[in-house]
Amino acid sequence: MIFDKKAELNVLINLAASDKNVAEKESKLIHSIGKANGISTEEINQMLKNPKPISNVSSLTEDEKFTHLYYLIQLMKMDGQVFRSEVVFCEQIAEKLGYKKSVVAEISQHVYSDPSITADRDMIKKKAEKFLVK
Repeated sequence: MIFDKKAELNVLINLAASDKNVAEKESKLIHSIGKANGISTEEINQMLKNPKPISNVSSLTEDEKFTHLYYLIQLMKMDGQVFRSEVVFCEQIAEKLGYKKSVVAEISQHVYSDPSITADRDMIKKKAEKFLVK
């Protein structure tokens, strides 16, 4: 399966909406991730208005799964408030991606809400790999 950037963005949109409100910072991150992946502003706005149910993510590569997880956690922290519903959603998606749900707590301490603050992604990826269900 080819990694579908719109499907990834849809997961982020579902996370952003999990607390019933897409904050402005969350919307900006979704737009910047979408634009960086060649998705138009109009398409992103349409996706925000009508998020689709999350599709099967089991056939993604380990790199793609990690990227999904990283962006999910970054988005969860984007508005400066982390709601329990967002954590639960991240844990559910982590499990769908093939991780133990405890990966969210482990790596979220290393992921910054501000995308301009660069985290050591290789270190975080190594930590996350320990939580993959084999």
